[in-house]
Amino acid sequence: MAFEILVVDDETDIRELVGGILEDEGYKVRTAADAKQSMDAVRERAPNLVLLDVWLKGSEFDGLEILSMLKELDPNMPIIIMSGHGTVETAVTAIRNGAYDYLEKPFNSDKLLVLVQRALEAAQLRRENTRLKSQTAISDQLIGDSQATQQLRAAIAKVSPANSRVLISGPPGVGKELVARMIHANSSRNDGPFVVVNAATIAPERMEMELFGEEDQTGRPRKIGLFEQAHNGTLLLDEVADMPAGTQSKILRVLIDQRFKRENGNSDVKVDVRVISSTARNLQDEISVGRFREDLYYRLSVVPINVPSLESRREDIADLAVFFAKRIGESSGLPARSFSEEALAVLQSSEWPGNVRQLRNVVERILILAGGDSSQQIMPDHLPIDRSGDGSNTASMDTISLPLREAREKFEREYLTLQITRFGGNISRTAAFIGMERSALHRKLKALGVDTSSEKL
Repeated sequence: MAFEILVVDDETDIRELVGGILEDEGYKVRTAADAKQSMDAVRERAPNLVLLDVWLKGSEFDGLEILSMLKELDPNMPIIIMSGHGTVETAVTAIRNGAYDYLEKPFNSDKLLVLVQRALEAAQLRRENTRLKSQTAISDQLIGDSQATQQLRAAIAKVSPANSRVLISGPPGVGKELVARMIHANSSRNDGPFVVVNAATIAPERMEMELFGEEDQTGRPRKIGLFEQAHNGTLLLDEVADMPAGTQSKILRVLIDQRFKRENGNSDVKVDVRVISSTARNLQDEISVGRFREDLYYRLSVVPINVPSLESRREDIADLAVFFAKRIGESSGLPARSFSEEALAVLQSSEWPGNVRQLRNVVERILILAGGDSSQQIMPDHLPIDRSGDGSNTASMDTISLPLREAREKFEREYLTLQITRFGGNISRTAAFIGMERSALHRKLKALGVDTSSEKL
């Protein structure tokens, strides 16, 4: 990705000289001679970095005033102040007001390029640090080797290098954002920003301002929107079904033209953004009741990817539990205790309506409540999972009231049902674990009346 740099200087020779040096290194350059031109350039599209002269002859505002306006607009925008008549006081003031550094004229090209590279790297590190804080203790990779997980990895590998729009579907908690991040990380845009818009958490009346930004009455940018922040990168429209109808039509226009107007703005902002969307709802159902635009659906769903529920990948539960225990231990200081085989079996045979997110929360709760040190294993009685329905005492009384043969059949039926569930319906793996021949297990299941309609042969 070519970073875009805005050079603001009242001297034409300086603008051309600095612009030529930067373009020779592969940067995209725009130039401005005064405050009006610089703000017009930012209105067109926010740059990745600004080289800003302090003294701008004939300008409405000087460089320090422009610095303050830009920092108010985007506190993370890296700005390098330049001056041929500067003082230590000017340099200190600039840095206090948010400038990355101060460059005194005349300067050689090597010094300029090193400073520009460091400023861009620092801004990128700040973005990455923010992302990592928001992703604390969350996996950044797909864990497990089940068939469903392998198929998902293959789909990600195929779609990542393309620039196509992707619609990621799946129930809540399965990791749709993780899949979007993996697509971005394995794409040619991986050194660009990854920006998330969670439509479910933004008030409808603020949606367009958050997405597209805002200008004041004089035409100066007041807010840089998320579409613009994602320039040369990827924008994830999370839970896109929650987008208001009016916003849907504007997003459709952006997908077609790759340009938009900020709120209260008159000029277009051009962007180059790959859009990935996600939803836990059936968008075809939303279209049929008039809550989602059919033309937007076909624009977003160039490549559909479905993320399977945890029930569809029960074989991965043990690997996920071990992974989360290690990751949570590292991030929170809790001892990363291992799980006994019995505890893992209980986790694998339990219901997980909240999917991977619920499993992660349960693992964290286990580590907090179990106490002890890392040498002690997590046992079934440490698990905060009630498997007994109306209570284990009731289940025991039901069993104890039965003759031995019926009680044994009841136990075998429940035991085999749990094991089949644990291994995702795979009869061969279930037979291997319990120590029975596959054909013998089939006969036993038929005799006990255990439903095997979902088995994976």
